[in-house]
Amino acid sequence: MSFDSENAANQFLELSSQQRLNIMLKLAENKYTVSIMAKELSATVPEVFRNFVRLAKAELIYKDSDGTYHLTTYGKTVCSCIPSITFLSQNKKYFKDHDFGDIPQKFIQRIGTLVSGQYVKGFVKVQEYWKDIYKNANEYIFNILYEVSYSSDLVEPLVEKLKNNVKVNSIFSEAAIIPKERRKILDKVDFKKFIEKGTLEKRMRKDVKVMIILNEKEAGVIFPTINGDVEMNAMFYSNYPLFHEWCYDYFKYCWQNSGTFQESKLKE
Repeated sequence: MSFDSENAANQFLELSSQQRLNIMLKLAENKYTVSIMAKELSATVPEVFRNFVRLAKAELIYKDSDGTYHLTTYGKTVCSCIPSITFLSQNKKYFKDHDFGDIPQKFIQRIGTLVSGQYVKGFVKVQEYWKDIYKNANEYIFNILYEVSYSSDLVEPLVEKLKNNVKVNSIFSEAAIIPKERRKILDKVDFKKFIEKGTLEKRMRKDVKVMIILNEKEAGVIFPTINGDVEMNAMFYSNYPLFHEWCYDYFKYCWQNSGTFQESKLKE
């Protein structure tokens, strides 16, 4: 596959100006005249006009008959790529020792939808957000789990939701880290009745690299380290629809590509 690096470099040059980038993002929301855009950006009209001309020459924007400027189809598509760069740029430090694991390319291409995610740092904080996702669920709770916590803070709200017919679907890794107290908790809480009722479903994957926790409104995602380890001390969280949609779609993809849950494969 050939790649025109010179042309790509020239296009990046057009976006290397903060003002031109801001113009593009503003035009992604609405049409503008040069004078109104100058007021929006607190800039001079001649300065903004020069950048409008440059963007138009690059065929990223065009001028309509009424004097307003719009994004071209090409410009709209370029704008749709900006959130991905922003998300990665904002989290450069995190991605120095983390990656996307085995996520298919089609999800990496949509990684910009996670730009609204709040970076949650610290094991206790991650557990608090995880617990809140459970508590706030009214329709469903979906999990992709590598490290499985059976603390009362997480088990109690989960059981309460199951009693209220909230659907719980969980995907476990065959290499899941299971605490020793798990058996005692399973004996105390009869999860079998929820499985028989159909509110609790479990599946299993050979390996889990990325953890997901979501309900119908909010979601959290935990990426692995570059060594393939899953760390529970950092998570991206959001209730923004596009962030949630990415997590939901990835969970559904994994659910469809998971096998039957086998209790015997879990090791304490």
